[in-house]
Amino acid sequence: MFELHHLAAQELWDWIRRGDATALEVTEHYLARIDRLDPALGAFVTVTADAARDRAEHLGDRVPTSRPLWGLPSADKDLYDRAGVPTRSGTASLPLAPAGADHPLVAALDAAGAVSLGKTASPEFGMSSSSETRFGVTRNPYDTSRAPGGSSSGAAVAVAAGLLPAAVGSDGGGSVRIPAAANGLVGLKPSRGRVPAMPGRSGVGGLSVAGPITRNVADAGMLLDALVAPTGLPEPRPYALVTPEVGDGPFTAAAVRGEGRFVVGLLDGSPWDDTVDVVVDPAARDAVDTAVRVLGEVGHGVEDVAMPRAPYADAFRVAWESSAARLPLVPGIDLSALTPLVSWLVSRGRALTGAQVLDAMTALDMFSAALIGTFDRFDAVLTPTLALTPRPLGWYGDDPEEDFRRQCAYSPWTSMANVAGLPAITLPVGVTAEGHPDGAGLPMGVQLIGRPGGERVLLAIGAQLERRLRWQRRHPPMW
Repeated sequence: MFELHHLAAQELWDWIRRGDATALEVTEHYLARIDRLDPALGAFVTVTADAARDRAEHLGDRVPTSRPLWGLPSADKDLYDRAGVPTRSGTASLPLAPAGADHPLVAALDAAGAVSLGKTASPEFGMSSSSETRFGVTRNPYDTSRAPGGSSSGAAVAVAAGLLPAAVGSDGGGSVRIPAAANGLVGLKPSRGRVPAMPGRSGVGGLSVAGPITRNVADAGMLLDALVAPTGLPEPRPYALVTPEVGDGPFTAAAVRGEGRFVVGLLDGSPWDDTVDVVVDPAARDAVDTAVRVLGEVGHGVEDVAMPRAPYADAFRVAWESSAARLPLVPGIDLSALTPLVSWLVSRGRALTGAQVLDAMTALDMFSAALIGTFDRFDAVLTPTLALTPRPLGWYGDDPEEDFRRQCAYSPWTSMANVAGLPAITLPVGVTAEGHPDGAGLPMGVQLIGRPGGERVLLAIGAQLERRLRWQRRHPPMW
């Protein structure tokens, strides 16, 4: 039987635009699904049902074509403030008090016309790819004994399970792409500076940027357009970090047309190979083989490329630790209530000297130059998104150093795109096979890393793969 959540985000927006459904009807449908299904999944930490209904009713029946998400249900990753709603940040260490003002990312989604249904779960301060916090566990809808990845855990689970038509996460080391891959979704990390609401100036190294999590490539283009120009007006350019334009027209158009023939590099190695035992599961290799096969059938050239030999792991660890060093300055924080991982990161970060941090930033700049130079002859570079299948709950353990090592071994190819500021997309090209030791039917994705400003190329290649592999038809059991 057909239900509204069966529609892709673009289709749902079109229904609202044509009057086939109202924003309030759509909101009520998704709120009912959250109420029925989310207790077993833990995608939401806060549901703002009354505020969502008021917002949807206020939007009315007329859809301004200049607002690209008008009437579409959305949610806020619970690291970003929405006025009047507590921000838990995945931690028991903060007092539970309503936020005083909207984060710019929240304001951008509102400007695009979205209807927030609440806050989606994130691990503590977004500093892990785990989905287990001290006040709840977020579960993978394909197998609820497994983790959905992080840190945009709740956003990805909500989209995969049909609790949202699409979502926006944030990605500082893979936090959009990791959960998108583990939940059979498309996840796009834009170039540094591409999204005006997160211009790349905040945080050590400017690692984090907001990006779409969707069920298909066209919806990813639609959400990226909304993040870049939420009112439909020309793209604002208040920051020097905005990357150069590549191609013409909206991102949605590139994602829908899916045109072009490109040269794709197939990467050998990862930046963590010298410090972490990276074991690539056969299911991850099969996903890459599938992508290579289809890329060849479409007419793209695929050539091998070796990982540049430039120091990375130690410098990235310093960047991650130093970003935690500021947590003791958060008003009202109880450091004794932090999880072992974040407490360890804070301790190590506070012990760093300014010279160590500057040396690490210099090393990461040198790595970025080497990576961009190596990748420059390709339109995109292909890797697995994750080295392993979706992990069992509890896999990261309680030892913080081992937890960090396992995060790096699970997703050894994601953080380098953040460091270099490159756009990257994960595409759900496959599932695990029958008889695999980790079970059957678990999503497996591949990653494409583009040139600076090259989101349109990534969306075009993704659309071509999607037409042949039809992953948008795969859904978890509760669909």
